[in-house]
Amino acid sequence: MKKLVASGKTVEDAVHKGLSQLQLTEDRVRITVLEQPSKGLFGLIGARDARVELDVIPDPAEEAEAFLREVARTMGITVAVEHHQSREGLVLALSGGEELGMMIGRRGQTLDALQYLANIVANRYTDSHFRLVLDAENFRERRRKTLEALSDRLAGRVIRTRKEVVLEPMSAHERKVIHSRLQHHERVKTYSKGDEPHRRVVIAPKP
Repeated sequence: MKKLVASGKTVEDAVHKGLSQLQLTEDRVRITVLEQPSKGLFGLIGARDARVELDVIPDPAEEAEAFLREVARTMGITVAVEHHQSREGLVLALSGGEELGMMIGRRGQTLDALQYLANIVANRYTDSHFRLVLDAENFRERRRKTLEALSDRLAGRVIRTRKEVVLEPMSAHERKVIHSRLQHHERVKTYSKGDEPHRRVVIAPKP
């Protein structure tokens, strides 16, 4: 954690100087007063400035981004990272060459694992929970469309055969996509069964 000691005629002055040097706002640091100012003898001799220590509070997104860049570097992959806000949280979007597929993995399993670790890193220094979503080459949106198409296709099979269909194990996020897609369907219903990480969605006919 980065630290800086600053001095000033008053504590406020010392804090202001420290923040100027760090180019940060006060909400990004923890302030410890090391020494109160003293006027000294006759207001002149032995006068001391105030001294404060500023501890920089790491930014969750910056910490997560640094972690992902280090992972990519270790894998021999060059990535660009952009972020934007979504309903689910702050999205860190990775882009790069074909090698980026290594960070996505089969059906996004590696991407999900990296997202889990990035969230741990991002929340290491914050008191409030910070929600981070990791994406790569728009994989999340492409996967969502694939799952929605699968939901529609399997719902049609259930209607034809009147038999329930059990899908392969999926993450909680992907199960939610299936449930959301079919939650208002007139002829089928969905529910989940099993324990993580082998929990599955079941599509069944409505009575």
